[in-house]
Amino acid sequence: MSDETKVIQEYGAEQIQVLEGLEAVRMRPGMYIGSTSASGLHHLVYEIVDNAIDEALAGYCKHITVTINPGNSITVTDDGRGIPVDIQPQTGRPALEVVYTVLHAGGKFGGGGYKVSGGLHGVGASVVNALSQWLEVKVYKNGKIHQMKFARGNITQEMTIIGNTEKNGTEVTFQPDPEMFDTLEYDYATLHERMREEAFLNAGLSITITDNRGEEPISETMCYEGGIREFAVWCNRNKTAMHSDVIYMSGNKGDASAEIAIQYNDGYNEFLLSFANDVRTPEGGMHETGFKTALTRVLNAYGLKNGIIKGDDKVSGEDCREGITAIISVKLTDAQFEGQTKAKLGNAYIRTLVDSIVTQQLAEYFEEHPATAKLILEKAMMANRAREAARKARESIRRKTGLESGQMPDKLQDCNERDPGLCEIYIVEGDSAAGSAIQGRDSRFQAILAMWGKMLNVEKARADKIYGNDKLYPLIVALGAGIGEEFDIEKLRYHKVIIMSDADVDGAHIRTLLLTFFFRYMRPLIENGYVYSAVPPLYKLKKGKTERVAYSDEERDLVSAEMRGESGAKVEISRFKGLGEMDPDELWETTMDPEKRSLRRITLDDAVRADEIFTILMGEQVEPRKEWIERNARYAVNIDI
Repeated sequence: MSDETKVIQEYGAEQIQVLEGLEAVRMRPGMYIGSTSASGLHHLVYEIVDNAIDEALAGYCKHITVTINPGNSITVTDDGRGIPVDIQPQTGRPALEVVYTVLHAGGKFGGGGYKVSGGLHGVGASVVNALSQWLEVKVYKNGKIHQMKFARGNITQEMTIIGNTEKNGTEVTFQPDPEMFDTLEYDYATLHERMREEAFLNAGLSITITDNRGEEPISETMCYEGGIREFAVWCNRNKTAMHSDVIYMSGNKGDASAEIAIQYNDGYNEFLLSFANDVRTPEGGMHETGFKTALTRVLNAYGLKNGIIKGDDKVSGEDCREGITAIISVKLTDAQFEGQTKAKLGNAYIRTLVDSIVTQQLAEYFEEHPATAKLILEKAMMANRAREAARKARESIRRKTGLESGQMPDKLQDCNERDPGLCEIYIVEGDSAAGSAIQGRDSRFQAILAMWGKMLNVEKARADKIYGNDKLYPLIVALGAGIGEEFDIEKLRYHKVIIMSDADVDGAHIRTLLLTFFFRYMRPLIENGYVYSAVPPLYKLKKGKTERVAYSDEERDLVSAEMRGESGAKVEISRFKGLGEMDPDELWETTMDPEKRSLRRITLDDAVRADEIFTILMGEQVEPRKEWIERNARYAVNIDI
């Protein structure tokens, strides 16, 4: 942790600034935590952890623990200074009470509590309290243990001293309110990913996550002295790095600081993660802009200076970032995030700071490591040539397929509706399955695109190969929105893109290939929730003239028992070999009828995990793929990415 603060700064009630009362959180929870789905449920944990991280950023916290208790309550502890417990001047109430009952109350508003902080601008603790069935907080401070209890934001036990202690810190336990959330089941893997991320971003901070819900506890302690350097290596662990060392740059100006870690791999995809005060900024912002601009400038300057780039043959920003893994982390006192969910950082001076750090320190690194600099630059120049080839291939496709003239591919049976919001397209493998789908569909709003054979693995190909691929360009043309940097979600012709493949290993492979393509070249499709996987039945059950289907082994057994009834009559059970053996009516009733079908929406809740899975499944490394398949084989039919 930072050792800048040598003298412990007092953190008392006068540093807690009250801006407004706690209102409407339970009425409009989505305004504060994004949604009441699983993501919102997990967000509660992040808010409490963010408060502990703020203590770490201030230099006072060394260890944080997150525990999932039986019943899905959560306990978060830290060894920071402890929330103030003395009387807060504006309210005349204990500061601990104010922090948990008043919206926009905290040490983050110029009262001197924190220089930099994450969290929801001081609303985190009170919002978690408002959305919890019950919450209990203990503060270890000044030799005493102070306890306070709440229910749905209301005080059920005033602040009480319940014992003596020699330690400092805060312990919060809360039970999410079933009245507020669609699900109360915490996912250990999701929380584990987030805690590992926090440990990477705060070098030397130890974070322990434990799941006590099973017969045997699951627990891991994470601490990375190398900070974001180790983060970059971890992100590249299933890829082949082009240089063994991580290029690390850092600097500060006033209260603002920035650190950047980059390592190139031999792949073709850019993987950039940016953070402001430890909060992920998935839509980037000024820190990303500063980094990208400086990276491009330094690479071109080095190439021209050393005769690697000739004349006007410069490389673009996109070329420079091919195969890059980059982590950008900035800390600042007055972080301005665009939107409630903090997707984008808006502070203009951070762009200047990051730009100057990268411009100076990357240039110095290249001078000291010419072999690495040459490798990176040659990769960028190769990407530049491939991009030009892709442009020519794209123009060729437009001429061949009428991409801009509205001419649709032969394999597409379009629907009659023209409003994209009402239209859906089924991507079906094989002519027999496509034939049944075409006959069984509702042609008013359902389009069918037949695919045949194994399509290209885009994880191992550049854009020019993709444009020229005879399996992919009918799909590109049918969707109508382009690919890569040219992709325009506004031009998309269908707002439901449904992958319909067989429920076997081959079907899973085809689905993964398509999802890899969408993830790498049409990511907004997934980000906007437009990609689905159809869920066809696995079994047909027949007793006399009665027929039913089942979508899992468990459902098969239940349906079979129901059909046998008291008589115990024999039920014939057969497994569907594929979609092609279903007749049109059967396919409609089981898989395509909006009133009866099941669709699995493909989401991207975690970019790190998604990138990892696609790299493992479709990349060059054999061992990680073998290990992953062995570990997940029993889930093969129901993998969600």
